[in-house]
Amino acid sequence: MSRDAGHRGRLPALVAIPMLMAGVWGCGSPTGSSDGKIVAVAGENFYGDLIARVGGERVRVTSIISDPAVDPHTYESSAQSAEAVADATLVVENGLGYDAFLDHLLGASPRSDRKVINVQQLLGLQDGSNTHVWYDPATMPRVARAVADALEQIEPDSRATFEANLATYLDSFAPLNARIAEIKARFPGAAVAYTEPVAGDLIAALGFKSLTPQGFARAIENGTEPAPADVAAQQDLLTGHKVSLLLYNSQATSPVTESIKSMAGQYGVPVVGVSETIPRQNESFVDWQLAQLDEIATALGGGR
Repeated sequence: MSRDAGHRGRLPALVAIPMLMAGVWGCGSPTGSSDGKIVAVAGENFYGDLIARVGGERVRVTSIISDPAVDPHTYESSAQSAEAVADATLVVENGLGYDAFLDHLLGASPRSDRKVINVQQLLGLQDGSNTHVWYDPATMPRVARAVADALEQIEPDSRATFEANLATYLDSFAPLNARIAEIKARFPGAAVAYTEPVAGDLIAALGFKSLTPQGFARAIENGTEPAPADVAAQQDLLTGHKVSLLLYNSQATSPVTESIKSMAGQYGVPVVGVSETIPRQNESFVDWQLAQLDEIATALGGGR
């Protein structure tokens, strides 16, 4: 989706992930639902996937941002989102201003029994850090541990279940970490460009070097026009074949990013799309990340 207008499965589904609106459940019980299950809300569907896998059958999860056609940066909360948060006893938000709408919803429906996990605070990140923290391979395991702790506080009798589910979730990252290590070893220090730093932390984990001007990336991320000098410098990376690939945010586009993508094609620079939510064709966070890594490896000439 334009900001101006607004693989295959590898990892078997560990648990069913019902992305249901929580407004149909009452908030009279300690769990937040009339059926005894813990009502949870995630700002984004990758955190929702995590909660569902750690919580298993003991949770009902609402992921507010789950549509790959929606630009998360321009999302505005709805009445349904407000109802979901009002009933929730567990909320996971990204922080860093990425899902600030959740702070407003939380403030509008306070609950003394609600556990809120702010990933920015969990990681100790300063304002202004790259908002797309889930692309750091170390982030999701830390969030999973925090979610398990919160669930165990809400429902102590299910601790063994949550711990077993957590162990399974953490084990699922082994193929992802192995793939990152493999690509890093095969393409050491590869020079790349991006339209905005969505996968910036993944690029760092891969040992790649981003040559995109910071001013260009910052302007695109903020939805403003980059300076002509930054646009020219970005174009030079492509016309001069100074980078091996262009990482393109397929979920938040603009005329400038479309122009850069088109130029990459004209000059034979491979383009790999990265997104900000789990696409429908991927069964899990790990499956999504592995699919993108396969595309990166193929673009660099290494195959899958």
